[in-house]
Amino acid sequence: MNLLLLQDEDFLDPGRVRLTGRRLRHVTEVHRARAGDELAVGLLGGALGRGRVTRLDAEALELDVVLHQAPPPKLALTLVLALPRPKVLNRVLAAAASLGVARIYLVNAWKVEKSYWHSPRLGEANLLLQRILGLEQARDTMLPELHLRRLLRPFAEDELPELLRGTLPLLAHPAAGAECPRAVADPVTLVIGPEGGFIPAEIELLARSGCRPVRLGPRILRVETVVAALIGRLF
Repeated sequence: MNLLLLQDEDFLDPGRVRLTGRRLRHVTEVHRARAGDELAVGLLGGALGRGRVTRLDAEALELDVVLHQAPPPKLALTLVLALPRPKVLNRVLAAAASLGVARIYLVNAWKVEKSYWHSPRLGEANLLLQRILGLEQARDTMLPELHLRRLLRPFAEDELPELLRGTLPLLAHPAAGAECPRAVADPVTLVIGPEGGFIPAEIELLARSGCRPVRLGPRILRVETVVAALIGRLF
């Protein structure tokens, strides 16, 4: 991790924190920090700063912290993503958080296996952890919003048109006639389908809601690859 991400319950007083568990192990085993060392820290939902190690042993890590710097700005991007395979979901959420995505909607599609929606990786604790891991990598403190929608048609008809309003509404589709634009200045809503893509009826549904199909190129990419490739191209 490139950032020790703190939460309100970690604070012993306004300038001092105590950490255990995963973060303690990481500082001990990876950073190999010692008393007196300084580490990059940030408050979840708040500012970045520095923390000076005052205690580090098998039981706890304690730091004196000063938070004084704003986190990096979020991308003006809403990502609508057909729910990927559970083990891929973790990687995609962490990557999206690292890249600065502002909002993420996980939606259903014909080619999304029903079992995916029952995976323990959709538990609240794991969804939070994966986004935190992404923030720690990128030295960010602001979680992307995350919303789950198990029915595509009501989402596409009732919610999506409002999400698209005032944004560049793009639907990643390998058979599209237009190429995905580059380095856009406007806010973007980006819709990406499951492995194997959306079926034609879903493409039509999303297009009626206002999405503009675009292609990235001739190659068919995995979900985690296309998410990063499209965000890098757009921003």
